[in-house]
Amino acid sequence: MRMLVLGAGLQGSACAFDLLQNPDVVEVRLADLNVSHLPAFLAPYTDAAKLAGAKPRLLPTPLDAKDTEAVRALMRQSDAVMSALPYYFNGPMARHAVECGAHFCDLGGNTEIVFEQKQLDAAAKEAKVSVIPDCGLAPGMVNILAQHGIDLLQRDGADVQSVRIFVGGLPQHPEPPLNYQIVYSLEGVLDYYTTLSWVVRDGKRHQVRALSEIEPVAFESHPELGTLEAFHTAGGLSTMGFRYEGKIPTMEYKTLRYPGHAQMMEAMRELGFFGLEPVEVKGVRVVPRDVALALMQPRLTKPQGRDLVALRVVVEGTKGGTAVSRGWELVDRYDDTRGVSAMMRTTGYSLSITGQLQASGAIPAGVCTPDECVPAERYVAELAKRGIEIEPIA
Repeated sequence: MRMLVLGAGLQGSACAFDLLQNPDVVEVRLADLNVSHLPAFLAPYTDAAKLAGAKPRLLPTPLDAKDTEAVRALMRQSDAVMSALPYYFNGPMARHAVECGAHFCDLGGNTEIVFEQKQLDAAAKEAKVSVIPDCGLAPGMVNILAQHGIDLLQRDGADVQSVRIFVGGLPQHPEPPLNYQIVYSLEGVLDYYTTLSWVVRDGKRHQVRALSEIEPVAFESHPELGTLEAFHTAGGLSTMGFRYEGKIPTMEYKTLRYPGHAQMMEAMRELGFFGLEPVEVKGVRVVPRDVALALMQPRLTKPQGRDLVALRVVVEGTKGGTAVSRGWELVDRYDDTRGVSAMMRTTGYSLSITGQLQASGAIPAGVCTPDECVPAERYVAELAKRGIEIEPIA
């Protein structure tokens, strides 16, 4: 298999690393504007091969994602394309991949773009390739687990009543005042904190304010985490809320943080610090969010910080008047041996697993989200091989 990874940031690098663990992957092109400063865990796949006089399996490749011809030339040489670029590239990249005859998956994060990608379904089937948006942690892993729970309850003859998803990337050693460290794009975090979130209530889709309806969440098997707080943010349900409107009464996605985080971020939002409209400051027009990012980025970047990912998915229903449920939990931590963060493991590895399933022929041609087409048990087994242990809730 020849694989192309677009985007050499944290998630793209983790995806490339995971691909290289499969001997059937003979080539991984990791493409971005700048590929001169890759993480140390990728060095053995370029340096060792060069020293041995062999052709490296990892090929860092300079690429401007806006250069259509260059992008398409690389796609024509690839069996599958995994995109870890910013979400606004996902639409055109999916289209290029279909037209070049390559499988495609991305990290998603924007539901409107997912619906745009769905329009490629007929073309993808004709090209005999698959396109899967939303293949990271959330959306991605959590949606696969949610669908698995729905399927299991329905196969057992139960009526599904609710789907509740909780997930968060957290520092193992929180520091005030926000008890948070950057584990992916801070700009993306602020987007989620300022965008209305879709939920399903009484079988109908509604939008609720981000950072609202805070509730406590404790992981009994991991008491060291203490009690976390959960609150609404956008994007995690993706298209599931649309698919199950009128079919499942309640569906919602919430982000996990240490207590007090949501209230502080809500106060900053309401004071206008995350606004996108320029304001005048001493005769200079500035965008409040740009200032917030400039101030927060260096303070929340912890080069020596160790992160964790906490996840819970619970699907509940009734059978013969009796309450039944299926659920899963995960607490994954920074890989000290390789220097790979928990967020990179759960997001970048998930993208890699999906791309490999596509290239191996395990996914039918067409456009589908992970919850619609990724075989859950096989996916969970692949995660376990990587030490990402998803545990059923008793």
